[in-house]
Amino acid sequence: MKLLTVIGTRPEAIKMAPVLRALATCEAVSSRLCVTGQHRELLGQSLAVFDIAPDIDLRLMAPEQSLNGFFARAMIALGRVLAAEQPDRVVVQGDTVSALAGALAAFQRRIPVAHVEAGLRTFDTTNPWPEEGYRQTIDAIADQLLAPTAAAAANLHGAVRKSVLVTGNSGVDAVHWILGRLAHDRKLRLAADAAMPALPGDRPLLLATIHRRESFGEPLRQICAALARIAAGRAHIVLPVHPNPEVAGPVRAILANRAGITLVDPLPFPAMVRLIQRADLILTDSGGVQEDAATLGKPALVLRTVTDRPEAVAAGLARLAGTATDAVIAATEAELEQLRLRPLHSVDPNPFGDGRASERIVAALLGRPVPSFEVSGSQAPPVPIRLVG
Repeated sequence: MKLLTVIGTRPEAIKMAPVLRALATCEAVSSRLCVTGQHRELLGQSLAVFDIAPDIDLRLMAPEQSLNGFFARAMIALGRVLAAEQPDRVVVQGDTVSALAGALAAFQRRIPVAHVEAGLRTFDTTNPWPEEGYRQTIDAIADQLLAPTAAAAANLHGAVRKSVLVTGNSGVDAVHWILGRLAHDRKLRLAADAAMPALPGDRPLLLATIHRRESFGEPLRQICAALARIAAGRAHIVLPVHPNPEVAGPVRAILANRAGITLVDPLPFPAMVRLIQRADLILTDSGGVQEDAATLGKPALVLRTVTDRPEAVAAGLARLAGTATDAVIAATEAELEQLRLRPLHSVDPNPFGDGRASERIVAALLGRPVPSFEVSGSQAPPVPIRLVG
């Protein structure tokens, strides 16, 4: 069996790395990796951490690239790759423009598509934008839907003539793998610590990440204003700055050289894991960071008006804070006070996975029977959670 995996961004690389490593040990499959280069440096950096090298690198990233321009280049390039590779199945992950291009290019050639992390939904195509539209389209195209949670699988209940399996999230596998490496590889641990900024020990440490396209403009400025006021009070904030100019410009203009705020370049995944471990509270609009925080037992405030990871909210691991300045400040103050009174410890079981998602995904890709991931004692799958008012 010949599989071709198509990825383009850092989150895809991290979440597919455990799957690709597992596929590499299977004699029954020829596994090939094609990267679009949607995120050039961040993608390569993330794959290198997991000792993975792409078989095909399209190097499509261009300065000031538009979504449509990148998608058009990706479709043409991937069409050529598929004609040359002739895979039995194409595997894509998540909801990026690279994932959409990989799925649609395969569909145009009648090649079956497996979608890892299928079924995430807000049912609002403007939030997250454009990811909600992308993942709904990919799920319509794919015939094999590998959902990370029961809630995600429940969103696929109308799918016909499709294989749906709850696997757990492979991002949890990636965190577990990195934790193992950090525990046994002193060189990696020292490199990860060296990549982190100096951290104060006398104030609560907050890790913030912002990158969502639907927050460009006023919502992002509101978040930055909240972070400035929080840092002027009782906490220190570390913020890895996303390289997109629509993010980096406002973030640096509002937050650079502010007391209590440390702006850093995007961190390698091992350093990011170490920083989450050190942080008292996570403020993020990233789905992957929400999952990492839950895996590492850290509370998270979600800087969005709706979350497609309702499992964390239902488990008490996350709270929806929105993007308005006063709301973010109030939620942060409330969470810090709660942590002062009752520190949060890691939750078991993790609603996002048990570290064996890649095993289930590989078994499903090879057509082998595999039991679904289940969270013991879980209630009915939660629905997307939104702020009201």
